[in-house]
Amino acid sequence: MVNASQVRIGELNAHLAQPEGDSRGGMLLLPMIDGIGARVRTFAEDIANAGVTTLCWDVFHGASSDTHTHEDLFAMLAQLDDATAIGEQRALLEYLFGELGLRKVGVIGYCLGGRFALLLGAADQRVANVIAYHPTVPLEPAPNHSLDPFTEARRIGAPAMVHYPGQDTLVPRESFERLREGLESRTEADTITHLYPLAEHGFSNNTRHENPVNLVAYERSWPQTLEFIKQTVL
Repeated sequence: MVNASQVRIGELNAHLAQPEGDSRGGMLLLPMIDGIGARVRTFAEDIANAGVTTLCWDVFHGASSDTHTHEDLFAMLAQLDDATAIGEQRALLEYLFGELGLRKVGVIGYCLGGRFALLLGAADQRVANVIAYHPTVPLEPAPNHSLDPFTEARRIGAPAMVHYPGQDTLVPRESFERLREGLESRTEADTITHLYPLAEHGFSNNTRHENPVNLVAYERSWPQTLEFIKQTVL
């Protein structure tokens, strides 16, 4: 059983999924363009069912795919700056460590959230793991991006796992190779990278599962991800 609720943390809203009983570890979940939509809440519930408290960042402050079109959400994303976003994420980390008293907390992100998971892992050395699903890290940064994930990845102190789809039209293979090179340059933390040659960007989203290669990639990746989470935060 999972207890799911909306919580208020300072000026921020967040979605909290907690397993029944004592939970020693937690994950901060950074959503894709959907915000805290139904699919993201399912991810959080799955992680909580594995015994790990999960808190979801409300990237668009109340807007999500449940209530807004993707066009609306992309317009909001274009106004999001890195410093503000990471400041909000660190406030959520403080809640997990402080208010909830968790001993270990990792971060998992999808698409835009995958990029931020890498940046947060570099910015806050307390995180116990960094997981990036098909992170949106193009070779040319967006105008509102001030931080370079390829450089920042070298500063991550925690074990890292990256899932990259070979048919990603937003993130070329060169980007993945640069990211992997940066992560593997670290000498004191593990790096696990998974390449799914036929899968497409956003393959973890069930809206992409009409293409069976995306569904297969997700079904193969998710059990490994849950095990990685348990090994690093519990």
